[in-house]
Amino acid sequence: MKRGFFIVAELSGPSRDAVLEVQRWADPKLAKDTTPHITLVGSSGVGPIPPDTPVDQLRDELTCAALETSPFILKFGRPLRFMQTDIVVLPLDPHGALRALHERIAGRRLRFERARFAFSPHCTLSFFTTLTPDAERRLLRVRVDEPVTIDRVQCYLTVEPVGGRRILDIPLGGAA
Repeated sequence: MKRGFFIVAELSGPSRDAVLEVQRWADPKLAKDTTPHITLVGSSGVGPIPPDTPVDQLRDELTCAALETSPFILKFGRPLRFMQTDIVVLPLDPHGALRALHERIAGRRLRFERARFAFSPHCTLSFFTTLTPDAERRLLRVRVDEPVTIDRVQCYLTVEPVGGRRILDIPLGGAA
């Protein structure tokens, strides 16, 4: 388990409610331990920011990246299961505004641990549970058609893969 700062975009509105409803039946521990979100920094593209990073530095660097980014809207793809795992996610297009925000953060004067995976943005539906064939089929039929508005980012001090303590909540440029 890695300890450090993770940067996420928490879901809000109808898409959050739809994802949370699925998480509650598919993976109650995940639903209890975390808010539905998209991880921008920590698990893919760049690893977590070391926990000894001063919070003032995090705030300054993330605020600069956020001010350069206007709020944007995303659509979830069809669920997919990561190979050889019981992890099922709703993928997002890794290009466009989402990638630009990820790269703005990754390009700031912050240290990052090594990433385990290429940038693959998603929202996790199932992480801790062992899926039965019926549960897997049910999860793979899920559709979240409501768009996702990304208008702020949050910074958590955490021990991955879930949980943690919110340290910062920063609006994107133009967001209230």
